[in-house]
Amino acid sequence: MSDPATLVELCKTPLDALHRRRGARMTPFAGYDMPLHYASGIVAEHLHTREKAGLFDVSHLGQAILAGDGAAHLLETLAPADIEELAPETTRYTQFLDDDGNILDDLMVTRLPGREERLFLVVNAATKAWDFALLKAGFPKLGLDVLQDRAFLALQGPHAAAVLAAVLPGVADMPFMGWRMCDHEGCSLFVSRSGYTGEDGFEISLPAPIAPSFAERLLAHPDVAPIGLGARDTLRLEAGLCLYGHDIDRTTNPIEAGLLWSIGKRRRQQGGFPGFERIRAAIDGGPSRLRVGLLPEAKTPVREGATLFSKDGTIVGRVTSGGFSPSLARPIAMGYVERGFLEPGSLLATEVRGKPMEMRVTRLPFVPHRFFRG
Repeated sequence: MSDPATLVELCKTPLDALHRRRGARMTPFAGYDMPLHYASGIVAEHLHTREKAGLFDVSHLGQAILAGDGAAHLLETLAPADIEELAPETTRYTQFLDDDGNILDDLMVTRLPGREERLFLVVNAATKAWDFALLKAGFPKLGLDVLQDRAFLALQGPHAAAVLAAVLPGVADMPFMGWRMCDHEGCSLFVSRSGYTGEDGFEISLPAPIAPSFAERLLAHPDVAPIGLGARDTLRLEAGLCLYGHDIDRTTNPIEAGLLWSIGKRRRQQGGFPGFERIRAAIDGGPSRLRVGLLPEAKTPVREGATLFSKDGTIVGRVTSGGFSPSLARPIAMGYVERGFLEPGSLLATEVRGKPMEMRVTRLPFVPHRFFRG
């Protein structure tokens, strides 16, 4: 019998009853009770998202609005993206960095419309308390409204635009990384054309009380299926997207993680964010290691933490994410490899349950992105 003192009460999202009613297998994740998969299973959910549209509950993510004069300028002292020049109703990906330029968390930032300077932030669930404490302590003159009464959904896949446009007219015309406030039954919904699967899709912040009925309305469409965390992970791995705490963390910087594109040109030149000198050195001279795709030369998946060796047995890298790709019907992985072993096609070695296995370096993503480009 478990010791009650060791039990941790998990938080529940506003869609908890919906998940259970639809037969989800629930699992603990970042302090929340979340759906791992439904009756059809991870592979079927994954393929359905690639072919039609999948609905994800991501209400465990942190949402907040940072407001006040100079909010964008101040946020740039923590993150390397060009936020000051971010246009209203536009979203940008960035990271919080430490003094060494390593990644404390990654997040999405949207400049909201209106005369007041306001930034809508979406951060990772496991780090949201730390992130919000950092912002409150660092910027006491700004307002930080943590949106604890809102749910967060992601509708992803090639049919997502048509499905959502039937409920929220006009969203199909939104550009990639565009943002819009939509009215639904007298409530304000925040809609961005973004996602974590490599597919076209939308992320929707909405008041918690209407989240279950809104989700059921989307799920009533024959092209939409509920999707759990298992397929969310295989989809993002195929798309070569980083998962915080695995592919990026406090030991990795944006350059070696392959995230140079997220640092604006002005920021690369002027700096003004933590660890700038180290980041600039990595940009100018190249990082000592780089995140790459890896293809196991066998049918067995290679999991996170596996060590990568050169032909002479020298340790040259480590796997950070690995699993089975439903789209490619084969195992795939990502990891960090030292500079001399980055050429696509290079063979490395690892071990799985004590047995040697070869891994071939490849370019990312494994499955081409299909983001909407207009």
